[in-house]
Amino acid sequence: MARYRVLSFDGGGVRGLVSAILLQRIGEALESDSWLHKADLLAGTSTGALLALGLAKGLSPAELRALYEDRGEEIFDDSWLDDLTDIGKIAGADYGSEKLERVLRETLGESTRLRDLGRRVLVPTFDLDNEDPDPARRRWKPKIFHNFPGPDSDGATLAWKVAMYTTAAPTYFPSYEGYVDGGVFANNPSMCALAQVQDRRWADRPALDDVVLLSIGTGSSLVFIRGKSLDWGYAQWAKPLVEVMFEGVSDIARFQCEQLLGERFRRLAPVFPAGETYPLDGVAKIPELAEFAASDRIDIGPTVDWIRRVWL
Repeated sequence: MARYRVLSFDGGGVRGLVSAILLQRIGEALESDSWLHKADLLAGTSTGALLALGLAKGLSPAELRALYEDRGEEIFDDSWLDDLTDIGKIAGADYGSEKLERVLRETLGESTRLRDLGRRVLVPTFDLDNEDPDPARRRWKPKIFHNFPGPDSDGATLAWKVAMYTTAAPTYFPSYEGYVDGGVFANNPSMCALAQVQDRRWADRPALDDVVLLSIGTGSSLVFIRGKSLDWGYAQWAKPLVEVMFEGVSDIARFQCEQLLGERFRRLAPVFPAGETYPLDGVAKIPELAEFAASDRIDIGPTVDWIRRVWL
């Protein structure tokens, strides 16, 4: 049976560092990164798109790890002037997008387009306005960028721009050219990737029974909201609602892929210790994240066994 291998990365801001370190650990356990080169499709949302696009560009897990550790503070750098302008984060995004854009341009290349990458890629974003000239069809909608062949291919789109679109997390960054973070509907892009490879318009689509899919999370916190009846308005729901959406859609995608693929699906999704929280912009906790991801508190053994048995 021919294998069609999909590697999927969740969103999660600086917690993408966890995913990068897990890739390193898996490679060490297998004594090679060759398993990564077998991926036919790399899918990623938000920070996961940086991992997917970076791997497709030829970056190693170690280089991706260094990106978070060396430049995370630069990306999530907030100034007193910005706080003054957005009235202490009430009327504006937490961070500007200029530094993030600079990092993405340098990492993925000024002129690199999706069609130039070495592998198929898929990146969910959300288009706030499709600008359709017909008022009856003008709306917001999910948008999935990919470099598969066909009339709907986004191969001509610059890779760094796609990364900007999908990392524009509401309240954290401004929208970018009308797009916001794909995590609002697909923080775990596994199901989007599975649907893409089963698109009947694609002549070379694999049989569903040939698809194997490894989904890697960025770590989740054991958080909850107390109370059975919350009489909250916009101000109270703004920040928690973003986290609720991202976490909820990730779990739904896991359930759907498990039901469709069975043993051919594997999810590696670390859970942080009780009482420990790591926000999307938690750059001060990068050393803690690195220590956690590298420790035996995350048992990668079952995933390494799955890769040997199913992926390879």
